[in-house]
Amino acid sequence: MLAKPSPFTDFCLHHAYLLYTRKISVWATMSVLRPFRATDMFKFNHINLDLWTETYAINFYLGYFSRWPDMCAVQETPQGRIMGYVMGKAEGAGTERHGHVTALSVAPEYRRLGLSRKFMAWLEQVSDENYRGYFVDLYVRCVNTAAINMYEGFGYSVYRRVKEYYSNLGLGLNPRDEEDGFDMRKPLPRDSMRRSVRANGRDITVSAHEVP
Repeated sequence: MLAKPSPFTDFCLHHAYLLYTRKISVWATMSVLRPFRATDMFKFNHINLDLWTETYAINFYLGYFSRWPDMCAVQETPQGRIMGYVMGKAEGAGTERHGHVTALSVAPEYRRLGLSRKFMAWLEQVSDENYRGYFVDLYVRCVNTAAINMYEGFGYSVYRRVKEYYSNLGLGLNPRDEEDGFDMRKPLPRDSMRRSVRANGRDITVSAHEVP
């Protein structure tokens, strides 16, 4: 039988945890948001191990860096460790011109520090100022409630449900929910009529073949 930890052990563990979280918070304050470099692909494996993070082939990442370098960025600690990254692109024409969030992920040890909000605010600004977009959109699995709640907190709402947008994760949940994705959008100042917002977006379903 394992012995019950002494009060002193509990105190030491609690103190060590406080020091660790304080160190992480300091790193977040001193961290830098900078453009994504090709060599960063060899530094973000600890982020891509996350279950919800979609990973791609090297050519896919390189294509983004070469075409939309101003929409790809990383957050880095003073020691050079990548804390998270975001990749986006601009697409569409006319009132459908918009920024798209292809990937956004933060390493587990750096979550709850506001990095995702910082990434999204930065990409929204680039979409508005550099590409004259009307909105920003992203896709998220219907079962990823944590991410959905986070994006709703950033001002995004469900525009439509896309059937079989993702491959099955094998979590044993409803296969339809695992594979379907929500198209979430946030209007930018140029969308003064808020055409990118639907009150009944969760009730509108389209096929994956109907989206770009």
